[in-house]
Amino acid sequence: MKNQLMTHTNHSVLKSVQPIIEVKPDLSRVAELTETNREETMKFLAVRPVHTVVMTSFINDNGLQSELNRGKFYGYRNSKGELEGIALIGHSTLVEARSDEALKAFAHKARTSETPIHLIMSHGTAAATFWNHYSDGLTQPRLTCVERLFEVSFPFMVPSTSGSELRLATLDELIPVAEAQAEVAFMECGVDPMVKDREGFLKRVARRIEQGRVFVKFDGDKMVFKADIIAETDQTIYLEGVYVAPEFRGRGIGSACLADLTIRLLDRVENVCMLSNVDFTAAHKSYFKAGYKATGDCTTLFV
Repeated sequence: MKNQLMTHTNHSVLKSVQPIIEVKPDLSRVAELTETNREETMKFLAVRPVHTVVMTSFINDNGLQSELNRGKFYGYRNSKGELEGIALIGHSTLVEARSDEALKAFAHKARTSETPIHLIMSHGTAAATFWNHYSDGLTQPRLTCVERLFEVSFPFMVPSTSGSELRLATLDELIPVAEAQAEVAFMECGVDPMVKDREGFLKRVARRIEQGRVFVKFDGDKMVFKADIIAETDQTIYLEGVYVAPEFRGRGIGSACLADLTIRLLDRVENVCMLSNVDFTAAHKSYFKAGYKATGDCTTLFV
């Protein structure tokens, strides 16, 4: 779930960890969430709308139980029956745990996930703690990325957006959009989705285009800029896949297009946010120029 305007990348891995011995959590407190749990689920996630925007948007778009989520939603309840955590466990494993017990229980539950886990994401260092519980400290994830959270809301300094010519992508532009998104994904995690799962990846990109969530700028037949709305709630929009074609970088095109898009989106929500690898400092200069502020970090583990 990432953004890149430049071409370089640098990934780190977790430091060596020692095997850990712990008491197995009470997994009877973990249960799959269904549509009957929607109201309390949405109320729980609404407490931190920026950090839970992806899970909330998935529920809005697909429902709590859908193959399109590429995993299952689970809730953890304390002794009073109150939710203390919600996690989407699957291809993208997203965790919002408000107790150590909930985080540990989700990690143990993930060991039996029917959908292979590709990445684990949570705010701060929770993902690393999740991994240690998940693996018993015996293995390391394939890659670990510390990501910076960028946010913007009104009022903010608006740079010039003249001539951005930003518009929604069409299905006729599926291939260049998908190729750009695949390039971003490869730079982030070292896996090219156009090679690993071309058919499935193209279907997912096409759906996003049909939803009106992919914004592009073209120069003739050449795609210059792209950015995707990955998740949207009543309060927050989360962007990913921010891309500028190599030959157009360094001209201020990325910041102008991003600023134009942001102004449009702030007519719909209170806050726009995105994550970017802390090493992508050249891209971050463009985000700052577009009016964004860095507000925190999170960790993404690629399995």
